Amino acid sequence: MFDMHYGHIPGMPQPVSRLAQGTLMVRSDTLEQSFALLDEVFALGCTTFDTAHVYGSGDNERTVGQWVLDRGIRDRIVIIGKGAHHNRDRKRVTPFDITADLHDSLARFKFDYIDLYLLHRDDPSVPVGPIIETLNEHLHAGKIHAFGASNWTVERIQQANAYAQAHGLVSFGASSPNFSLAEQVVEPWPDCVTISGPAGQAARDWYRETQMPLFTWSSLAGGFFSGRFRRDNLDSFEANLDKLCVQSYCYEANFKRLDRASTLASARGLTLPQIAMAFVLSQPLNIYALVGCHNGAEFKMNMEALQIRLSAEELAWLDLKPDHV
Repeated sequence: MFDMHYGHIPGMPQPVSRLAQGTLMVRSDTLEQSFALLDEVFALGCTTFDTAHVYGSGDNERTVGQWVLDRGIRDRIVIIGKGAHHNRDRKRVTPFDITADLHDSLARFKFDYIDLYLLHRDDPSVPVGPIIETLNEHLHAGKIHAFGASNWTVERIQQANAYAQAHGLVSFGASSPNFSLAEQVVEPWPDCVTISGPAGQAARDWYRETQMPLFTWSSLAGGFFSGRFRRDNLDSFEANLDKLCVQSYCYEANFKRLDRASTLASARGLTLPQIAMAFVLSQPLNIYALVGCHNGAEFKMNMEALQIRLSAEELAWLDLKPDHV
């Protein structure tokens, strides 16, 4: 049996599991299956569950909330909530929208608070000051216990935290960018932020220096490291998420990374996805990896990867660093 690893984030008394289960697949029309999944990963030691205001137009939050209250475990888990996502009409990163989304989410969950509240997107045209002030108001009211940013650049986070420091306010306490062994060449959805690949090196350096908690999404690059995607079959995929993977990750540099990951997996007696996950979790960063497992068996495979530590030389070789080619 493999042990879960945990960390701690200021403002939240509960231990935060290093693997956080995504809940995009949790729905009320598959209630029995959804509850079974959540029960399985919770039994394996997962305390942290990632949700969002936009998932399922609210059905996701209602279903997760129903599970938590039915099991009586609100004080034993960490709920990540996300709000202020853009819609087709406008960008919604404003004090009004942040407040409206937060109140929507609390009503749907039937909770008094959300443990970690992340702004799902950014709008660089909006000043950071009112955003930080609004989040601090909700923090002091007890509606959230910590807050951070999803898909914000390091530069904007630095601006926000500088404003907070100058005004005696609480700063962003976490960030949620994309990060994986595969470089995200084309963003899968508008206004995504990635710290993967050579272009993300400066951001990774800052996160290493600050040790800000990172809740990284798409650790397996949208399924790229499942082994299903090959150089010769990219025009055969029809599912939307598969097409997104082809668009975002299926490029020669990433296939070279995949080749090396396959070689290392064979040498270590591990699977390709486990090497890709170990690449993320072995970084000198304060990482909590978001995973989208559909059953307990998948979650166990990720837990095994959590025990693996790749060396600095292996990490550099996998990522095609020039000195290790």
